[in-house]
Amino acid sequence: MNAETSKKQLLIANALKRVFRPFVKLMLANNISYTFAIDLLKTLFVEVADQEFTIDQKRQTDSRISLMSGVHRKDVKRLRELQPDVEDVMPGNVSLGSQLIALWNADPKYLNEEGVPKPLPRFATAQGTESFESLVRSVSTDIHPRAVLDEWLRLGVAKLDDDNFVHLTTDLFIAQEGFEEKVFYLAHNLHDHAQAAIFNVLGKQPNFLERCVHYNGLTHLNIEEIAQTVNKHGMKLLREVNKTADVLDKTNQQNTRLPKPNMRMTMGLYYYYEADQESANEKKIK
Repeated sequence: MNAETSKKQLLIANALKRVFRPFVKLMLANNISYTFAIDLLKTLFVEVADQEFTIDQKRQTDSRISLMSGVHRKDVKRLRELQPDVEDVMPGNVSLGSQLIALWNADPKYLNEEGVPKPLPRFATAQGTESFESLVRSVSTDIHPRAVLDEWLRLGVAKLDDDNFVHLTTDLFIAQEGFEEKVFYLAHNLHDHAQAAIFNVLGKQPNFLERCVHYNGLTHLNIEEIAQTVNKHGMKLLREVNKTADVLDKTNQQNTRLPKPNMRMTMGLYYYYEADQESANEKKIK
């Protein structure tokens, strides 16, 4: 092993230690032990080596995977024979909810003059004006609008006012209460963010957009002001991307001559803050 390879491994190891810390916190908070995590990691090493590090026109062998991953050959053989887990399975209410909220954010008939989703009357009217009921019916005739509304109220995605109008409390499907829904988006969002960042680190093409702005030395008032800016402009950008994707999706459905649409995308936005560690250490010294 040369010095350059050793330095890369050290840099990656230090980065992974920082990246893994929130996941260790999540595991400890949910009674997931170190031994369970090691077994999970062992399975992933075998799975990724098997699927993504093949040599052209050569059969992937247990011995090669063992050599690459460091997992014992007997374990490699056992793990390769197991049925792979189904990953990234979207809960049914998330799938329908995402479609409904995407439509509510994209279709002009559901938006106000500022392009923001407007409150909708709960029930369809004789005049045929848009309603929450007609929104749900336009996406699915199998699920009753009442069931969707009850679930959204439980999850904190929507609220019902005294005039029987349904208001979105979030521009995206972000459940405030549902644990299953939160865990799904934890896996989905962090997986795609990590894929983009790691793709870039490995020097592959094309480079994915993966940028951030970070500052220290700020006050709580500064943090709140920046949060307002993020919410205002960030959500505007997400709405625009959603509208573009909605138009393109409808075009694909209407034009059968186009190539079969087999691509997916994720565009994310996040904002995080915490006490600066250096400042905290200075306070401890004093």
